Amino acid sequence: MTAFPPRPSAPDPDRIDREALEWFVRQGGGLDASQTRAFAAWQAADPAHRAALARWQADWRALDALPAEALARLRDQLASERATAVPRARRPFWSGAMAVAASVCMVAAGGLLAWNHWQRQPVFEQRIATERGQQVEVQLPDGSGLRLDTATRIDVALYRGRREVRMPEGQAVFRVRGDAQRPFDVLAGPLRITVVGTRFAVRYTPGVPGEEGVRVAVEEGRVRVARADGSGVELTAGQQVASDALGRLGPVAAVPASGIAPWRESRVSFDDTPLAQALAEFSRYGPTRLRVRDPEVAALRLTGTFDPRSLDNFLRVLPRVLPVRLRERGGGETEIVAAP
Repeated sequence: MTAFPPRPSAPDPDRIDREALEWFVRQGGGLDASQTRAFAAWQAADPAHRAALARWQADWRALDALPAEALARLRDQLASERATAVPRARRPFWSGAMAVAASVCMVAAGGLLAWNHWQRQPVFEQRIATERGQQVEVQLPDGSGLRLDTATRIDVALYRGRREVRMPEGQAVFRVRGDAQRPFDVLAGPLRITVVGTRFAVRYTPGVPGEEGVRVAVEEGRVRVARADGSGVELTAGQQVASDALGRLGPVAAVPASGIAPWRESRVSFDDTPLAQALAEFSRYGPTRLRVRDPEVAALRLTGTFDPRSLDNFLRVLPRVLPVRLRERGGGETEIVAAP
């Protein structure tokens, strides 16, 4: 019978990781000539040894980058845990080294958690809201600028690795300062709009009939418009896209001649828009005292550009472009009715 040599056992990842941690601790304290040779031999013996050592080194670098206050909290926590630990009798001679190694392990693991927590904390936060008829210019600490239209609410949060604006309602133009390390996200309704540096407009007015979705229009640069599942489109200068209330995107289209945000020049533009929707748009800028009760009149289509702050021009033009007339009501209201 032929005797075969015993099959070598598979490497033990836990053992390799412990050895790597021991060598990492010893190396930090300095190695003499014989220890240096032994360390080199251990690294050369198996690529897994070098990989495990590299992981500990990377963890320590991340820990070393923590702010002083985070490190102080970790040291206090570790000291508390050591003070409450139950001592063991007959510890082997290497227990001291392993205790140091275990301390490094605990601090590194806790440090990474603290690092992640620290990274998630905003360095700047601001909530901004405009009243009906009001527009506001906002300058952010990163050099980006925002212009908010009437009846708009946003929440700005700047983090160390990203920038984020949430828009529950309204419309705004964003002039984003480029920073490849800190992408800029706008969250509006069901969509996420992501840029690095560009100028674009976002509208999300779920309370306006016919405008329940999100509209994004780009003036400069490139913009990524995505749904929650990650699918989406990329827009370039001169393009726009609109979604429905569920985030389903329509076709990419050209920005109209009126631009990405005519409201910057106190203009609202309608293109084959139902009259009821046009009146709802006017009401975003202030009380109109205009009423439409006839569904057929409300469905009439309107095209034109008007100043939402002054309805005189609109009221003067309306009977000329649509088959309607104005009927004065009590209390200063005006009803738009079908022309006889």
